[in-house]
Formats: sequence, structure tokens, C-alpha cells
Amino acid sequence: MEVPNNKNAIESNRQAWNDSARHHEDSPDWQALLNEVAQADFSCLDETLHGLLEQVGVEGKELIQLGCNNGRESLSLFALGARSVVGVDQSQAFLEQARELNRRSAYNAEFIEADIHHLPASLHHRFDVALITIGVLNWMPDIGEFFRHVASTLKPGGKLVIYETHPFLEMVDPDAADPYRLATSYFRAEPFVQEEPIVYVGKVEQQVAKSYWFVHNLGAIFSGAISAGLNIAHFREYAHSNREELYDQYLNQEAQMPMCFTLVASKG
Repeated sequence: MEVPNNKNAIESNRQAWNDSARHHEDSPDWQALLNEVAQADFSCLDETLHGLLEQVGVEGKELIQLGCNNGRESLSLFALGARSVVGVDQSQAFLEQARELNRRSAYNAEFIEADIHHLPASLHHRFDVALITIGVLNWMPDIGEFFRHVASTLKPGGKLVIYETHPFLEMVDPDAADPYRLATSYFRAEPFVQEEPIVYVGKVEQQVAKSYWFVHNLGAIFSGAISAGLNIAHFREYAHSNREELYDQYLNQEAQMPMCFTLVASKG
């Protein structure tokens, strides 16, 4: 398989997300979100991430979410007492949704369109906490370079909080005839390629720009963070899923696989 260079893969992913945004607005979840976000205590964060952010301490702090999608998680940070929140994403179409939610919110986040690899100087060395949640790491061709840019947003002593899908899940195919058979290597080097819209439920039979999903095992994630000058203070794996409902079939097994993880690292 011919894989584009990193710059072209990032641009193709940006186009794919823009092409996919309207499908997310067609869901009942979007209509519910428009109403819920107006509540002063609005939060879509699950118990795991909420608890971790409370433990890290975000009250009165300046936060940035990198890969914020439609901004629902960024706006949830105010319920934890965040003083200010900036959401960054490279998809203009999803940021339009974020700004619509922001207009309905009791709070006011700032949403910036930028590729993580070309962040504006105004975001450098500014934040107490940087947040990365599900489905960000795998869009990044070079995980080490990605973490260097993430670290650039933090003040000295600032903390990176990650809540992501476990790379073990990349080894299985929930759509396969035997979804428990290992379908690909944990050490897979080439990305998964998709030419349909990126949606969380089902599939949309429509051709869009190619999207490239890069597999990063835990060794690559740890090494990338460490080489970016981040000191890992917390790491935990969980048996629950924070991915699409299709993966729920892997829950509550006698031989249970890890399904997601949390990581906290501080900038030296």
C-alpha cells in the first residue's frame, strides 16, 4: 500500500473530517447536545475522565484541548471550574459546530482552527493543562513530533492529560465473522485507510477524502512523550470501552482485554 508523506496524510485527514461533519449533525445526539449545553453544569465527560481531571486539579486553571472536534468536551471543562478553555482542531466544519455550541453555552471557550503541527505562537507556554481524548493520537503520523507540539503549549510544570482507546483494540476487527480472532499485528507499521465518512455509528456509503489511521503501540506513546520532555506521573489501563458501541462486544469477557487508558505527564 502506498502511504502518503506525513504532510499529505494530515491534509487528507483534515478534508475527510470536513467531509464527515454534516453526518454528525444529522444524528439525534446533536439535537440533544444543542439543548444540554445551555445548562450551567453541562458535562459530557464520563466518570473516568471527570475523576482524573478532578485529581489533576483544573479549578481556576487555563486549559487547552487538542483535537477538540465539536467542542462538547472543551465546554464540559467549565463544570470542573476551569478559568479558561481553548479548543483546537484542524476541521473548519467541526469548529463551526463547536462555535454553535459555544453560543448556546453559559460559558465562553475559544476555538481555534489549526493543525497541531503548526500551532500559533499565542498558544505556546500558556496552559496549565492540555487535554487529549479518544481518537486523537491515531490521526498523527509521527507520535513523537506530535507530543513535542503538545508540550509546547504547556507552562513549565503544566500537565498533559490523555484518555484514549487502548492500542490493543487495533488488533481486532469487530465487524469480522470472528471478532475475537486477532486481525492485525500490535506492531503494525502501515495505517488503516478509509474512503467513507468518519462516523461513530454504522457506515455511510459515500466516497470522501481518504483518512489515515495510524497505529501507535504503548511503547511508541511512552517514548514519544518522554522524548518531548514530559515526565509520566500516572498510567492506568481499563476494562471498559470509550470507543464506538460496536466494541462493547469485547466487554465483560473471562479473558478481558484492555480497552482504554489514562496517562498524565508533566512538563519539566
